[in-house]
Amino acid sequence: MVFISSMAYSQETDHTPENSLVKNEISFEVLQVLNGVYQLSYERYIWNNFTGTLGVGYKGKEGLIKLSGIDRERIKTDEVFYSGFQIAPEIRYYLKNTSNGNYLNGFYMGLYLKYSNYKSELNGIYIARDNTPYDLEFDMKLNISSVGFMVGYKLPITKHLNIDFMIAGPGTGNYNFEFINKKDLPEEFYDDFNDALEEYSILDFINSDFRFSEVNNRSKFSAFSFRYGIAIGYTF
Repeated sequence: MVFISSMAYSQETDHTPENSLVKNEISFEVLQVLNGVYQLSYERYIWNNFTGTLGVGYKGKEGLIKLSGIDRERIKTDEVFYSGFQIAPEIRYYLKNTSNGNYLNGFYMGLYLKYSNYKSELNGIYIARDNTPYDLEFDMKLNISSVGFMVGYKLPITKHLNIDFMIAGPGTGNYNFEFINKKDLPEEFYDDFNDALEEYSILDFINSDFRFSEVNNRSKFSAFSFRYGIAIGYTF
């Protein structure tokens, strides 16, 4: 009788943790708020320590990262603030021996895709060589598609709260710039504008044969990308 009761209790405890394990999580990116990004993610346990995640975020004009305006003798512009949205699907694999009895915590590794679509404006004034002033009014668009590998650790705080530390996410991204001129400008402006843009180190990644002109106002290039972050999640 004691042996049978012990076996029955053992089987019950074996099933109880399985039934109590959570398989869903909603999280909010904390670190990205510093750059004006508000992103929510949904993660779902799939099978055998694999999960799938979909993150959707909005980038406002506020944030620590911004481009300073051009301040040259003939060209002066305002600071550049950009806004838009981003989508980031992920596949993660959690190491079972660090999961602390839960599908959605512990060390993990995985793959991610990320698509970002940003818009901005560039306004200012240009003084031509004959001292004629011209208003500058450009619309700028930037699309980024990136893919990479990531590692991280999800720390359980309470039964339903986790802190997700995305430690490293190296990858590669395809960048697509587009400039739309909304005002008529003299041809000499484009030479002066290209000279002014050379001061921005970010433009070193652009194709060497790219020159901003009235008819050529697009550029595509590939560059290294990197993801990192901290998120707070609620499991259920």
